[in-house]
Amino acid sequence: MKKQVVLLGLLVLLIASCTKPERKHYTVIVSLDGFRWDYPTFYDTPNLDKMAERGVSATMLPSFPASTFPNHYTLATGLVPDHNGIINNSFWNPKTQKRYTMSDSTTRYNPAYYLGEPIWITARKQGRKAGVLYWVGSDIAIKDTYPTYYKVWDDVPRLTFAQRIDTAMAWLNRAEAERPDLIMLYIEEPDMAGHNFGPKSEETGRVVHRVDSLMGVLSAQIAALPYADRVNLIVTSDHGMTDISPERFVDATLYINPDWCELVDGTTPTSIFTKEGYRDSVYNALKDVEHIHVWKKEDIPDELNYGTSDRIGDIVVAPELGWQFAYKAKTSKGAHGYFPQSPDMQVMFRAYGPDFKQGYTSSNSFVNVDIYPLLAHLLGVQPEKTDGEYERIKGILAE
Repeated sequence: MKKQVVLLGLLVLLIASCTKPERKHYTVIVSLDGFRWDYPTFYDTPNLDKMAERGVSATMLPSFPASTFPNHYTLATGLVPDHNGIINNSFWNPKTQKRYTMSDSTTRYNPAYYLGEPIWITARKQGRKAGVLYWVGSDIAIKDTYPTYYKVWDDVPRLTFAQRIDTAMAWLNRAEAERPDLIMLYIEEPDMAGHNFGPKSEETGRVVHRVDSLMGVLSAQIAALPYADRVNLIVTSDHGMTDISPERFVDATLYINPDWCELVDGTTPTSIFTKEGYRDSVYNALKDVEHIHVWKKEDIPDELNYGTSDRIGDIVVAPELGWQFAYKAKTSKGAHGYFPQSPDMQVMFRAYGPDFKQGYTSSNSFVNVDIYPLLAHLLGVQPEKTDGEYERIKGILAE
């Protein structure tokens, strides 16, 4: 009789263990603007190095053009800039007859410019919560929807980097019913340092070390949570950085006749909207100029995934790495926006947590459009159709 009771008890425990719901996992993703893939090889980054030891280390390709607004919105939507609407940091929109710029609130906060569906909307539609701090698009009513929790970039005073970490942790410390399943955090360095001092400079090195220290603080605070073993932490970036100088400059005024153009807009790349009958004139004037690539819109190479949006000009000019094509040379020492295939434009990727492999260095470079399907998988939601491929990135996940 006692034996039967013991067997029955074991059977009950077995059934209970089989029917017990899986514990929810949470994901925090941080973007360190302008963090090149190789910064940890020549700057002191002990916390990112520790993340690599604990989890996954990889190199990720941005989308073209390798700049801040296009790529942060790509990370959020899984759509290349050609498809997500934000085709450059600034651009002309023929439909609205207005120029979109990051600094113009009338265009920046207009949802009509933002195509696709950011992951925070996908999450909310399927019963998940998202807290988003300063990520491109997160303070805009895209599809009439905001993240569950968010901050407006233009509100002053803007949160310091430390306050952003405090805010993210405050969200993680909410009661489980109110806790965000996904947190997305943006930090605008070391991009500014890279522009001002160049990617390989003592000043940039100090800023890289500073943001690495912040990631150490975030990691330590996550480790102190009572459910720390259920939190994934991803740290990555939008684009890299390369050296530039005024000497490596192609003066657009020497080749472009203003009478041939309706509008010349943007740099790295530059979109030229030509007047009727002058498209070939503009193309022929530029096609043999050294240190630039020039295409008619429909002839842009397939690997750039660029050229179908009506916000892209009839002629597109992209300078070689480290060169400028503009009306005036920049005096800064670093720039981006170049081809994603260039190592200088590629970015660091670190991740650890219950859903990632441990001590794993990926030998395959994936593309930032793959982050959207990755986040959808981690959240357990059905992703929208995007340019990303889960199959391309799933190798970094634990079995």
